[in-house]
Amino acid sequence: MSTTIRIQREDFDPQAEADALTQERNDVGALATFTGFCRHEAGALSALELEHYPGMAEKELQRIAGEARARWPVQGITVLHRFGKIAPGERIVFVAVSGAHRSEAFAACEFIMDFLKTSAPFWKREHKVDGSSGDWVEAKDADDKALERWK
Repeated sequence: MSTTIRIQREDFDPQAEADALTQERNDVGALATFTGFCRHEAGALSALELEHYPGMAEKELQRIAGEARARWPVQGITVLHRFGKIAPGERIVFVAVSGAHRSEAFAACEFIMDFLKTSAPFWKREHKVDGSSGDWVEAKDADDKALERWK
């Protein structure tokens, strides 16, 4: 059972990360993945700036992955999150979960994303195409409501 947690400035290859969870494994019956991208927000956004609390962010992602493991019999988890300025169309986050069955892999992947969005110490600031910078983005009620189903 492997868990990979990385927070990095550089881009990542989702296929290579997914392959790493299944390579030379004949006990994996399912692989659920999620890749999140920066949106252009109707053409108004030039970049999204992401910051994190080094050390604490990795620790929180490890805790979230550990809780997913306690809930579902998964075989591998990978969580990658970028920081710095990210342009529209670029990848921000990747979560992959391997397991014997799809239901556990899907549930654990969704659980990790829901908790990552609300619990992990990341902050976002929008940079507009007109050169202005917005305030740090507030948490969304929809993200908090998504957590309710896991309680």
